[in-house]
Amino acid sequence: MPTTISFVLPPLMLVASNIFMTFAWYGHLKHKGTAIALAVTLSWGIAFFEYCLAVPANRLGSAVYSTAQLKTIQEVITLLVFAGFSVFWLKESLTWNHAIGFSLIALGAAFVFRG
Repeated sequence: MPTTISFVLPPLMLVASNIFMTFAWYGHLKHKGTAIALAVTLSWGIAFFEYCLAVPANRLGSAVYSTAQLKTIQEVITLLVFAGFSVFWLKESLTWNHAIGFSLIALGAAFVFRG
């Protein structure tokens, strides 16, 4: 029988995974003067930790969520992490258009969890 931790641990691991992923994919944009080869190498190293969290999160999560639900959880988490990253790391502003667009994606995601 699934426990509360079975439902909670995979999304928490996906949050941590997405933080690593976001830094791997976009963190170098704050340091555009860095050689691209170094940026790729560092990003690859960061992505390793993303995989170390994402793979077990999906494996554990598949016991209580469908694959479509896991992917949907990951996408919503990605948007939330990316929004925070944009504001706090890249110092970019989020507009109402971003908020509306992200909200519509989240609304669409809600349908994946319906009955």
